[in-house]
Amino acid sequence: MAKKQLIMEKALELFAKQGFEATSVQQITEYCGISKGAFYLAYKSKDELILALLDHFMEQYISDIDYTVKNTENESLLFSFYHSAFQTVQEHSNFAKLIIKEQAQTFNGDLFNKMQYYDQLLEQLIVTLIERLFGNTIIKYDLVSTIRGFMNVYTGLLLFHNIPFDIDHLSRSLSEKTKVLAEHCTIPFFTEEISMFIKKHRINKEISKGEILEILEQKIKELEASIEKESLLLLREEIINPTHHSAIIAGLLENIRSHPHCKWVAYLLRNYFGYGKN
Repeated sequence: MAKKQLIMEKALELFAKQGFEATSVQQITEYCGISKGAFYLAYKSKDELILALLDHFMEQYISDIDYTVKNTENESLLFSFYHSAFQTVQEHSNFAKLIIKEQAQTFNGDLFNKMQYYDQLLEQLIVTLIERLFGNTIIKYDLVSTIRGFMNVYTGLLLFHNIPFDIDHLSRSLSEKTKVLAEHCTIPFFTEEISMFIKKHRINKEISKGEILEILEQKIKELEASIEKESLLLLREEIINPTHHSAIIAGLLENIRSHPHCKWVAYLLRNYFGYGKN
């Protein structure tokens, strides 16, 4: 196991028990069985480790939803969207609980900014979903808020209440509710002016070709010999010197899509190469 991955996994166990503030670097290193020097070679500080954990969770969350929104047929898109979102939260429930609790109890500017960035990526995906299913409806941004509300409320129930959860049933239920609202509501709250104001104040952080190549290089170094590593090498070469047919690129992207440490780079590359239904 790579040193960074070991630290992340062990630190998460401690954070889940004690919280961010009460957990020291010394405790993390002792729990990992490594020296402080080894820790600081991997992360400059505990705060950097916390942000890396947030990135790891949110990158998987966003990349899974992005793939679903852009590669699912319309007939099952709403169900698949909700199912993907709740499935990822359930699989990473310990960290999801932790980050929600910490946000409520403390204020960390870097953590807040990170969450704002990922929140806006999610909102853009929801807009894409709505436009695919319902066109440029006058209640588009009301639907965005409604879907976000559904996700927040039921995520809270999933994480913090002892309620038996059937994600399939929940996803079908929310799909039905969303369709009813989209097809029968005619009075929007979000006017064109409010919508323009929202767009104006979004954080627009475009990932450059150079940044994608840097992320690719880092992932290639981290992975042991595997089909995922070989696919990343070929995709890096395709960015530098485009030669492959689109079907080959699609196959390479599919090779890395499900690997937990490649989901974010797969998301970035899908957008870079223009794959998926938009």
